[in-house]
Amino acid sequence: MSFSSEVKKELLNVSFKADHCQRAELAAMLSGAGRIYMENGCLHAAFITEQEQAAGRFVKLLSQAAGITAGIVQAHHLQQKNKISYVIDLAEEEDVKKLFLLTGILGEDGCIRSDSMYFDGLLQKNCCIRAFLRGAFLAAGSISNPKKSYHFEIVCSERRKAEQLQELLHVFDLDAKIVSRKNHEIVYLKEGAQIVDALNIMGAHAALMDLENVRIIKEMRNDINRRVNCETANINKTVSAAYRQKEAIRFLQQQGKLKELSVQLQEMAALRMEHPEMPIKELGALCSPPVGKSGVNHRLRKLEEVAKQLGYEKRNDQ
Repeated sequence: MSFSSEVKKELLNVSFKADHCQRAELAAMLSGAGRIYMENGCLHAAFITEQEQAAGRFVKLLSQAAGITAGIVQAHHLQQKNKISYVIDLAEEEDVKKLFLLTGILGEDGCIRSDSMYFDGLLQKNCCIRAFLRGAFLAAGSISNPKKSYHFEIVCSERRKAEQLQELLHVFDLDAKIVSRKNHEIVYLKEGAQIVDALNIMGAHAALMDLENVRIIKEMRNDINRRVNCETANINKTVSAAYRQKEAIRFLQQQGKLKELSVQLQEMAALRMEHPEMPIKELGALCSPPVGKSGVNHRLRKLEEVAKQLGYEKRNDQ
């Protein structure tokens, strides 16, 4: 089972709350996977999904929130015969009118709202917004496997629906974006922490913990990789510096100039040649008397400067 399916399975088991929350979730499911059409002069409202459990939840919401009894019909996909959809089709005029009034599709003036399939009057409380987001995700949402990537999305049929959904996510400080894809508008989140918050808002607490565990492991691995890369870079830097210092000292030896330098610089040159890969701190401990890191760096830089003044850098550039 995919991670997205696991999330939906958990959300389908979230208990129904107050009537107003039930209406909000019902409206979201109808908005995400609903269809309004005319047949033989009668107005129909249908909910279509490939998830049998989602169809079952929609039927329960119809019963509890609207007092409407409905059945589920299986239908085969026109292009893919082995693909089954679950359809709840309301054809009774009274049932359709009751559902539309309940979910805000039908205004008090008796006209169907064309701008969207729900209205703000359903979403006055945060609990209702949570229920709405849960319904929207159950109807048209998906989430990628966090082990591979972080991506949460809900597909909308209209730009206005996507914008309203984006506004609802903004209520909880989730920075949702919208992108157009194949004649649909996609509301999405890409940040792992924000997807965790979205799961918490909808009520998928077990999936939230699974995602958090993956995030922790990923962050630990990234931290280890950063440290290894940093240490590797430091090692490479140290090796490169030691090689440069050794070549400068060898140049001074070849020029017969090393013996003209101070005792401290001669000692440092001898130690570096004898211990070409030794860290600065340990090199300083071998000096007589011992010298700190800054003192060792100063003496090594001085050796390089003297070599450059004598033409070492110019010779290397040729």
